Amino acid sequence: MTKPPTEIDHNGRVTTASLPRTVGAPAVQRPNVVAVGTIVWLGSEVMFFAGLFAIYFTLKATSPGLWEEQTAKLNVTFAAINTTILVLSSFTAQAGVFAAERLQPHRTGGLFNFRKWGMVEWFFLTYAMGATFVVGQIYEYALLVSEHVSLSSDSYGSAFYITTGFHGLHVTGGLIAFLLVIGRAFAVKAFGHKEATTAVVVSYYWHFVDVVWIGLFLIIYVLK
Repeated sequence: MTKPPTEIDHNGRVTTASLPRTVGAPAVQRPNVVAVGTIVWLGSEVMFFAGLFAIYFTLKATSPGLWEEQTAKLNVTFAAINTTILVLSSFTAQAGVFAAERLQPHRTGGLFNFRKWGMVEWFFLTYAMGATFVVGQIYEYALLVSEHVSLSSDSYGSAFYITTGFHGLHVTGGLIAFLLVIGRAFAVKAFGHKEATTAVVVSYYWHFVDVVWIGLFLIIYVLK
């Protein structure tokens, strides 16, 4: 504890100076290092996908006739349903984050009482929806291959599979991350802020891949 300052009066006696007393300095709120690092990394991922978009637009500009022919083979309705599933998974992931921030890893009510669900239940649902999206994408690939649209068939096939394929790999990485977070929730004795931070960081990544896919869907399937 710091002693109050002293002064000497005109009689030579030492007295205590009457200065205002500080109760305590406000706590410094530092940003979470893991969250900041994740955001910076996602910034580099934005540049990566921007490069893929540039490749797609460049090849499209050089072969407009080929694009008109090959895009007619796309099943836009199926892709729209698959996109809707992935977009909705962002909402379930965020619900899991809200539960993690409440430090509630597991449900506290019945299985169909969604208001009582914890992080694990919401993340399991998110995982199922993301896996459905990946399976749907693989099914679409099989249909396009049967229509003679492959990675090596022409420039359209190369652009289509490179852009959507790299996104599919990112979605798969997100699914693995969800499993790790769920496993950690079962492994720890007490679910704390460290586990909650991990859930938040994974949700950042998942929202990112969802937003990227919305851009890909609009470019590839809508603006054909």
